[in-house]
Amino acid sequence: MSYIASLLKAGKFTKLKGRAAAGTTDQTPAAALDMQGFDSILYFASTGDATNGTVLELKVYGVTTSAVTGGTEITSSTTTQTSASATDADDKLLIADIARWNPAYRYTYCTWVIDTQNCESDGLDAIQYNARDLPVTQPASVSASGIVVAG
Repeated sequence: MSYIASLLKAGKFTKLKGRAAAGTTDQTPAAALDMQGFDSILYFASTGDATNGTVLELKVYGVTTSAVTGGTEITSSTTTQTSASATDADDKLLIADIARWNPAYRYTYCTWVIDTQNCESDGLDAIQYNARDLPVTQPASVSASGIVVAG
């Protein structure tokens, strides 16, 4: 069995976007992430209160520059949910895990698409992992961290 001894030392955690009030405005970070030195990335969007009928989708793009527009969509609707009730999309996560990044795209960004009805955004985050060099230094969006061995 294979395991990661410490995800904190083997992955880079980035807060991409903070909380946003309910609405149908797409959530896109201000900057793309540089994939140099990483083979994989996991994006996740956290919902708050979602209105019945809201359509949620987490799209991931590969780009050759650090722009957060255009590029090639990597996920192609793999993380899509349409809320069928007033509560089934409340306080949930949408996760897109790209286990093998295409090195043709040095940068990546994601867009959390919120369509049809309102949904609160509790944030947009990323974990870059399968680093080629260890340990990984955390970015400024991580204010404190620690590793505990309990056993």
